[in-house]
Amino acid sequence: MLGGSPTFGKYVTTPYPQLVEQALDRPVANLGGLNAGPDFYLSDPATLAVAAGAQVAVVQITGAEAMTNPLYTVHSRRNDRFLMGTDALRDLYPEVDFADIHFTRHLLLVLQRTDADRFGAVLQVLKANWLDRMRALLALLPRHRLLLWLAASGVPDQAETLDPDFGPLLIDHRMLAALQVEGTRLVQAVPSDAAKSDSIAGLLFPETEALQARCEPGFAVHVEAARLLQPVLAALF
Repeated sequence: MLGGSPTFGKYVTTPYPQLVEQALDRPVANLGGLNAGPDFYLSDPATLAVAAGAQVAVVQITGAEAMTNPLYTVHSRRNDRFLMGTDALRDLYPEVDFADIHFTRHLLLVLQRTDADRFGAVLQVLKANWLDRMRALLALLPRHRLLLWLAASGVPDQAETLDPDFGPLLIDHRMLAALQVEGTRLVQAVPSDAAKSDSIAGLLFPETEALQARCEPGFAVHVEAARLLQPVLAALF
């Protein structure tokens, strides 16, 4: 299981990889990382070696904003941290001061509010970069691969908004269809209304991190995701 913060399950007593392991009675390696994306794995040969030795790899879809691209660089491990803009970004937005911007989502909000037309060019770069990196990652994984869409709503036809709900930013149907080559399937895990309303039940977190915990899928969401994955994985085994 590869993926970002939901897969890692920082505040969840039993995240969905462990629930799947219990249900299938097979070993499951949870290789998720906080804010991880394709670059997180492509820069970690040891983790990729573990994933390559599996019978099936499940890749939780993560957003297009949290990775280094032709416009800006991010922290090598905390991929939500904006480090610096490239010359291309400064040329595109010469009026923007990037000194006080520290997170990728904040950066994109500033760019969008500054000029929506130029922001369209930013989106094209981010989406193309995401596809390239995802293709590179999938090529290093086992032949049987599942793409897991774990989000508050289904895959959009167009993804151009910076929605604050949990889920991958800027990813749409067209992009995922481009990845569904032979051996790769898509599983959509959109939580029920009951799971959404039960957002913090089953989570363990200090009061100082209550806001961060509420931004992550709750335990009920993990349970539903595991139930969706279980029969698909069982059939592959």
